Amino acid sequence: MLPTLRAFWQADGAFPSGSFAFSYGIEGIIALRGGLDINELRRLVSAALKHRWATYDRIALLRSFRASGDLAIVAAVDREVEASTLVENLRSGSRRNGASFLAAHARIGNDLAAILRGAVRSGECLGHIAVMQGAVWSAVGLDETLAQLTSGYTVASNLITAAIRLGAIGALQGQHALADCLPLIEQLAAGETPEDTELESFVPFLDVAAARHAQADLRLFAN
Repeated sequence: MLPTLRAFWQADGAFPSGSFAFSYGIEGIIALRGGLDINELRRLVSAALKHRWATYDRIALLRSFRASGDLAIVAAVDREVEASTLVENLRSGSRRNGASFLAAHARIGNDLAAILRGAVRSGECLGHIAVMQGAVWSAVGLDETLAQLTSGYTVASNLITAAIRLGAIGALQGQHALADCLPLIEQLAAGETPEDTELESFVPFLDVAAARHAQADLRLFAN
């Protein structure tokens, strides 16, 4: 039961991970389209989970999780994420989010988070959020399944929360959309993921929106 409670703790929106500052491209999409209704948001979150989180962030997280604190492996995964994230705004946002995540864990006494934070400061690691989550959650005591479910939930929740904060949808609509995502997250996290699974991502609408968002004069979110 304790690992499940720890997963709840990590998925809690009140945990100071820094993700409140990031819209994951939603702000750019709303600016491009002039708005976003609830059905469009559902489709967008579903696509992001299927074609970015499940095939990219989740794989990076699992590789780092399975490293069991081996900094050389974590750093290698981190560099691969850096090299394969083409939009600079998303690269820098992922690193900043990861830095906030590590800072929070280090300050509450997680030794591995403190070590990783030092590795980021020295340049040994870059600190991408999915990679840091995998390493730290392994040390926190989550198993692979809980780590994946926590990651998928936080991605969906952050996307939907950003849409609410931007005024695109209401809070209750957001809860409906989040509830609809749960079976998909469970499905995408199920089954075996071989060690040699490659990172793959194809969400051009989010990439383009995030790139355009970086050039905007007025922004609520960092990315």
